[in-house]
Amino acid sequence: MYGGEKDKNMLRGDVVARVLVALAVVVALLAVIQRNGVSPAVAGTEGTPQDTSAKQTASSAVDLEHEIDDYTPKKNHYNFYLTYKIVHPWWDAVALGMEDAQRQYLEKGVTITYEYLAPEEPSAEDQKQRLLQAAKGPYDAIGVDVADEAAITPVIDELVDGGERVMTFSSSDAAKGCKRIAYVGNTHNYEDGALIAEALCKKLGYKGKVAILVGTEGAPCHEDRARGVQDTIAKYENMEVVDVAYDHDSVNRARELTDGFLSKHKDLAGIVCCNMSNPVGAAHAVVSAHRKVAIVGMDHDREALRYLRDGVIYCLGVQDCYSIGFDTIQTAVKIADGEKPGKLYPEAADEKTTIVYQDDASDMLGMLYGELR
Repeated sequence: MYGGEKDKNMLRGDVVARVLVALAVVVALLAVIQRNGVSPAVAGTEGTPQDTSAKQTASSAVDLEHEIDDYTPKKNHYNFYLTYKIVHPWWDAVALGMEDAQRQYLEKGVTITYEYLAPEEPSAEDQKQRLLQAAKGPYDAIGVDVADEAAITPVIDELVDGGERVMTFSSSDAAKGCKRIAYVGNTHNYEDGALIAEALCKKLGYKGKVAILVGTEGAPCHEDRARGVQDTIAKYENMEVVDVAYDHDSVNRARELTDGFLSKHKDLAGIVCCNMSNPVGAAHAVVSAHRKVAIVGMDHDREALRYLRDGVIYCLGVQDCYSIGFDTIQTAVKIADGEKPGKLYPEAADEKTTIVYQDDASDMLGMLYGELR
């Protein structure tokens, strides 16, 4: 069952709304694929202004053509506990992939139920308590999108030592050496940060002052992207990182921080955004201030894609959330059955990121939100 916060209602919106959104996504994607004669790509971080057409980039960014593999589950019912960093549309997109896998298993006579829970604000302590409580429940496997690797890795190790079957998923794995069984998600966050930073550097002619909005302090995906950004910018002697701030996945906070950047640095040339919320907040602030500041960022927020279409945002690194959700459920089934990583599933499933530009934006809006031109 798809859980919510405390009262375990559906997370954000009712079932009908979700089904309609999912159906719109599928229909739009299939239309783009049919129109362009291309199939979704399957791996890696891809997409540059030169190496692929906009339509190919857009149609391959999210792979909705999934079928569960031929593994035969050992039971006819599984119950999972899945927790993540914060209630946010990014994880709603992951949930769509989970729901599709759940439906396909049911068609084969296997019932999958799961709690899918998160706090309203990111908190390592909150996540720790959720995991410890889940260990007392009737769950076949536990999955966690790590909020803070230093705080949560020891908790995962404790649960595994106590006999729990624990995996990580989404965008943040635990620290190296963690006893978690497997990870399904983005394994190249550092590289994603480096790619969007390189795009910004090229856009600016390899000179200028740049600010960075990171996200949640301690979150592995956000911190890794920020490191990739800083290392890339440091390669160019005429570029400088003048400010770094954490917005805690809040659009409003990102806007406030960007207002501060713009006020403090009258010659600010660019902003790099390391999560899904902060490109929106940064764009709001830049437009309101009537400033010309290049923005690069992450993911598929609807407003962000509109800003991309309108040229306010230069590029976005879009993760394939749908595939992350679908593969999480498949992996959890095998983990619940006691299967170890290897032939049946990888220890770390690498989900792709696609860099999309202005020419991609309208097709992305069509695929993901039904905004057809």
